[in-house]
Amino acid sequence: MPFVQDRFAIGLWVDPPRTDTHYKWLADAGFNLVLAGFQKEPVAQLFALLKKYKLKGILWPQGDDPTKFPTDPNLWGYALQDEPSATEFPKLKARAEAIAKAHPGKLAYVNLFPNYASPAQLGAPDYATHVKQFIETVRPAVLSMDHYPIFRPERDGRDKYCENLAVMREQSLAAGIPFWNFFNTMPYGPHTDPTESQLRWQVYASLAYGAKGVLYFCYFTPQGDEFPKGGAIIAADGTKTRHYAHAQRLNAELRALAPTLMQLTSTGVYRVTPTDTPAEALKGSGILDLKRDRVDPPGDYLVGAFRHRDGRRAVLLQNYRFAYSAWPTVVFDAPLESVREVSKETGKEAPVRDESPNMPGLQLSLGDSEGRLFLLP
Repeated sequence: MPFVQDRFAIGLWVDPPRTDTHYKWLADAGFNLVLAGFQKEPVAQLFALLKKYKLKGILWPQGDDPTKFPTDPNLWGYALQDEPSATEFPKLKARAEAIAKAHPGKLAYVNLFPNYASPAQLGAPDYATHVKQFIETVRPAVLSMDHYPIFRPERDGRDKYCENLAVMREQSLAAGIPFWNFFNTMPYGPHTDPTESQLRWQVYASLAYGAKGVLYFCYFTPQGDEFPKGGAIIAADGTKTRHYAHAQRLNAELRALAPTLMQLTSTGVYRVTPTDTPAEALKGSGILDLKRDRVDPPGDYLVGAFRHRDGRRAVLLQNYRFAYSAWPTVVFDAPLESVREVSKETGKEAPVRDESPNMPGLQLSLGDSEGRLFLLP
């Protein structure tokens, strides 16, 4: 019996101390998955907190014998390794099979390198080969990776992030499994401290490519020379940083959209750059055109297209700019009265509202990095 993901995963790297206050904060911020392995309090304490706050967990177990791993109804599974080389895949296969035998239905979780890892790190000539070999060898129930784009005035890593998501999308669809990804939440190394808009950009780009889980790096500020500034969602002294409110707002939107997101299968991703002709770039997406008022700059968008489990289509439209809003005139390929938007407040479907009714066509506003999800016949 393989692991089956039953909800959109909103998770984190570096779990907080296993206290009632910290786990209440997790739940209040909208998280539903804890990768537990950085704290030393008893596992029984973790299980009690998961139950109390209706959270799921993935445990970094002690030892190599799965028959001795602790288990719990709220435990999704066990983390085996972070960023393995392809040379380690056969060993991971054996460990995953042992877990499946000892704990049917539990996840054997492995997180992969990003696409900026070197061939020497990957143990493969290129990134796509690395991911494909992992799937073919280990046969995971979930595909996962971490990628932390650079947001600097002189260096923009967002296209590389999307290239990584494209590989995950392609390989997860081929294997028939969901994919998750970690994204950056804090300053370290060459990374500036992300703004709320930059966090939102990473999350909605992942959704456009069909992710069924997003994980924050990091939740609790890790110790060590790599993180001298601190600045995760929870500071090293246990207090909330400004990222707590950022995550709380983002996660509220994710939880509202989640029931619909879990019913969608990606059918395409479309990029509209400022130099593109939108009507050409969007062919087959469900959106015929994204027009602009003459005073507005050329559009910059990411569009994910999907098939809903009930047979309808879906389109996620994201403003690719993280510093400016957008006001496109949107032309769907279906009559407007048949299009519905999924509310990021309630999760319910509602007719699409024209936000500038005094202008011709359907005007929709997109805040900086914002994504909006629509359902089409």
